Amino acid sequence: MMEKQGSPFGIHGITGFLIATGILLSTLAGLTYAAIATQQATAQQSYEIVDPLGIKMVGPNLENETHVIIHGNPVGGDTLHKYKFEK
Repeated sequence: MMEKQGSPFGIHGITGFLIATGILLSTLAGLTYAAIATQQATAQQSYEIVDPLGIKMVGPNLENETHVIIHGNPVGGDTLHKYKFEK
């Protein structure tokens, strides 16, 4: 006698398909909204390079970021970089 294999979620057929499609479309909509909001906020920023002759070609990864001043507000929660923000 053959045993039935069950689904871990217990949803079969068209109902499961519609739920999965709804989750994927809502995820796509949320990520698209976040990308557009980030791009619009970043487009309002300008930057200025201070002391360009002090920039080293070889060095630690984040060392040269102290030479960049960004005019505008920070976008996102990035705390790793050392950019200076001015309004």
